[in-house]
Amino acid sequence: MARRCFFSFHYKHVWKVNQIRSMTNVIGTAAAGFQDASLWEEAKKKGDKAIKDMIDKALLNTSVTVVFVTYGTANRKYINYEIDQSLSRGNGLVAVQIHHLKDQHGQTGSPGAIPSQIKAKGYKAYKYTTKESFAKWIEEAAILAGK
Repeated sequence: MARRCFFSFHYKHVWKVNQIRSMTNVIGTAAAGFQDASLWEEAKKKGDKAIKDMIDKALLNTSVTVVFVTYGTANRKYINYEIDQSLSRGNGLVAVQIHHLKDQHGQTGSPGAIPSQIKAKGYKAYKYTTKESFAKWIEEAAILAGK
């Protein structure tokens, strides 16, 4: 079953996320409500409330939030906000480590900690492998959330 998902990640890792984002098993993906860096930059100029409003709007009609994990993810202010808002809306959660994927410069990164809210609620974390596995993890998260 196709799921409408919200993708949560540190924007500097958008290249890695884009390798996964367009898969056919995931529709209507939202990346923190931002379609490109210019929208992110504009929202940052308007302040915290504008960014949170964009996140809230992007979460509408989603059933699962995928948190892409790299080094430092667990400490990102807006990622934590996205997770908290996802939980309050009843979304399923899944953490997916992507540090091992290559960026636009051919570099990989270091693994990061899984955000504590994900573990505390009994949701799972995985290291990205294949689109089939990714789709399965999304479906498991939705089922755990009763979606």
